[in-house]
Amino acid sequence: MNKYFKSALALGTAILLAGCSGNSSAPAAPAADTKGEGVMTYAEYDAAALDTEVTVETYVQAKQGWWQDTATLYTQDKDGGYFIYSMPISQADYDKLTEGTKIKVKGFKAEWAGEVEITDATFEIEDGKYVAEAVDVTDKLGSDDLIKYQNQKVAFKGMKVEAANDAGDAFQYNWDGSGSQGDDVYFNVSINGQTYSFTIESYLCGSDTDVYKAAEALKVGDTVDLEGFLYWYEGINPHITAVTVQ
Repeated sequence: MNKYFKSALALGTAILLAGCSGNSSAPAAPAADTKGEGVMTYAEYDAAALDTEVTVETYVQAKQGWWQDTATLYTQDKDGGYFIYSMPISQADYDKLTEGTKIKVKGFKAEWAGEVEITDATFEIEDGKYVAEAVDVTDKLGSDDLIKYQNQKVAFKGMKVEAANDAGDAFQYNWDGSGSQGDDVYFNVSINGQTYSFTIESYLCGSDTDVYKAAEALKVGDTVDLEGFLYWYEGINPHITAVTVQ
């Protein structure tokens, strides 16, 4: 389950992509990522109390759809991830925030159902570019270390697709199966005897994207490699952006 309201092609084969729309040629992490005056390091941000004002410099990795003059961003620097929730932004500025764009964000550190985010945010675009590589956290599943990667771009390797519901379907629309094509896609995957629920977040990767179609083509028993952002909802609820069937 999550807090976004959804609205509205099934076909597919497993396709690997980044941010739902293909691989990026943007540069990797800078050797040094010096913060500007008054800007927190990730460690300082992580240590900051909830409901306090924070200022960070970070890089857009993906963004949910622009809606009612707001957007939600998945962002990251070389040390950690920052989820920018429902930030006021014009359509023109939203279009400028391509993958890797550096932004300075000022807002308040908040938490919702375990997900740490920045709310009531303002931003400015800065010089610089960075696209994060997905970190393989497969061996962190089931451990207390996994939360340290919250909001980062991550990978899960060698996961087995399990039934998503009592009917034995490989996926369902919405967390409880109440949706239809165009809504979030939920599917279960397991490794080492533990099963986890993963999501194609429709505001991030809609029904016209390859990853959405790939999820619709999953079969119970498939072995898959996955990439996405380590979102949290009462535990891990990754927002998946790439699916590859082995």
